[in-house]
Amino acid sequence: MNFQPTEPFVAAPGLTNEHAQTIYANLVRSRHVPPLRRERRELPDGDFVDLDTFDGPTGAPHVVALHGLESSSRAGYITAILRGAAERGWGATALNFRSCSGEPNRLARTYHSGHIDDALGLLRDLRERATGPLFAVGFSLGANVLCRLLEDQGEDAPVKAAASVSAPYDLDACCKKLDGPGPIHLVYRERFLRTLKGKARAKLKRFPNAFDGRAMEAARTVRAFDHAVTAPLHGFDSAEHYYAESSAGPRLHAIRKPTLLISAEDDPMLESPVIPLAAKDNPHLSVVLTRHGGHVGFVAGHAHRPRFWAEDQVLEYFATHR
Repeated sequence: MNFQPTEPFVAAPGLTNEHAQTIYANLVRSRHVPPLRRERRELPDGDFVDLDTFDGPTGAPHVVALHGLESSSRAGYITAILRGAAERGWGATALNFRSCSGEPNRLARTYHSGHIDDALGLLRDLRERATGPLFAVGFSLGANVLCRLLEDQGEDAPVKAAASVSAPYDLDACCKKLDGPGPIHLVYRERFLRTLKGKARAKLKRFPNAFDGRAMEAARTVRAFDHAVTAPLHGFDSAEHYYAESSAGPRLHAIRKPTLLISAEDDPMLESPVIPLAAKDNPHLSVVLTRHGGHVGFVAGHAHRPRFWAEDQVLEYFATHR
């Protein structure tokens, strides 16, 4: 069934620009959350991830949320999903990827755009325990992870329905955009590289031969960092090899669970087409492409009283699959 949004996206007055949408949303989203409990999930390889979670009543849906690059369960778009689930009487769990919960992970490897095992293990466990339908939503990097998981698992994916918001379906093209010219893209790039390099320096102190520290320090682009750090840490030959193996875009035809894809045509971190055109050929996918919205922005309403359209539509989509 093709999902039709309950209302069209109309950018808040004064916030139609893609950078305004992206930056304003990041600054003003509420971080308020319902009462949560922190749980540590031990992983088969000896590492761990931390979860922030709450339960709904018996039979209620449960939503799992995956965050973006160098973010966490405290991201405003994640807390919006948690609040929305609580308001509907559902349960929810936010997964913090390795090294993203405020505590360094144990191993040299961390997380990346194509690593699905941690999220898959969590979803399988929750599916075993759930008394109601299980849903999952990912944002940005987390959306690519979720789509790769759905592609890999096909009919066996342990969710009833899923949603992807502002996914970088083509990682190579995404890095070309992020590493491109202009002061705003420099701001985006430097924001990511600052925390990525900080974590990488700490890794080298614990694992001196994990990767080339000089190449990491010299990296001025996301691609250079991925080539120096992400690729060798996770068994890839190069940044290009990592992007090719981890991009969800070329494999969207393999998804067999109902999945909502939301993106904006003006996403400042993605090259056009931001959603692969072939996605429309998969009847399991509902494609919603807006003219404006930026990257995980989608600020509607008014600047002084914003509403976050994408998160609202994700929850509406899940409600149709209860």
